[in-house]
Amino acid sequence: MIGWRMDMRFQRFARTVRPKDHLPVLVPLVERERFAPMRSTGDGLQHVYLTSISDGLAQVVIGLAGESATFNATTFQDSSSIWVERDLSGQLEWEDIEQRHILEGDIPVTTRRALVQARIGQGLFKARVSRLEKRCRLTFVDNPAHLVGSHIKPWRESNNEERLHEANGLLLTPTADQLFDRGFISFEDNGEVMVSPVADAVSLRRMGLDPQNPPRPLAFNTDQKHFLAHHRKEIFLAAV
Repeated sequence: MIGWRMDMRFQRFARTVRPKDHLPVLVPLVERERFAPMRSTGDGLQHVYLTSISDGLAQVVIGLAGESATFNATTFQDSSSIWVERDLSGQLEWEDIEQRHILEGDIPVTTRRALVQARIGQGLFKARVSRLEKRCRLTFVDNPAHLVGSHIKPWRESNNEERLHEANGLLLTPTADQLFDRGFISFEDNGEVMVSPVADAVSLRRMGLDPQNPPRPLAFNTDQKHFLAHHRKEIFLAAV
């Protein structure tokens, strides 16, 4: 399974909190939760694997759990602002498998070569993207030697037609490509840059993007907007 990894440490509360014993306190808060982990009866939702809860609900549960939980929560809050990104080998393995299918499949040699080159943003894919995009949207670098064809809908998730589609790409400098590919930035349909709340502002500025002074937006065409909708929904890190 491919996804984002977050290291966690679990610890039992010194005082057990049984939701059904505290319904008058919990239910009003749970009813306001967008992704509530339990029903108003106190029963858990079995189809919910992991979810987030509001600070208000968290503080109530912490209070019910006792002093040791309060200490642990404070420790967590102090460290939660630190975002540590890890390379996910699973993504590369996924792409390796897809590439092997291409190399072993019944596909013309020229198409096979184009699909493999598209994985790294070069070749036919980059040439096609260049028909729509003339420069990096973050740094405005326009020398093709310093730009890669960055897939909007990732290569690993695209079919062969999408992997070579000119509207499924941007011309970006390698650092901007990394930010976009990992979901630290995305784009609105009108071209405005979206910055993830987990992105490090200092690093962004060093990589050519000042969140306080974003580049001038350039609108996308209809086909590009289709792929961007996927990126905003599936790739962009919209919340911590």
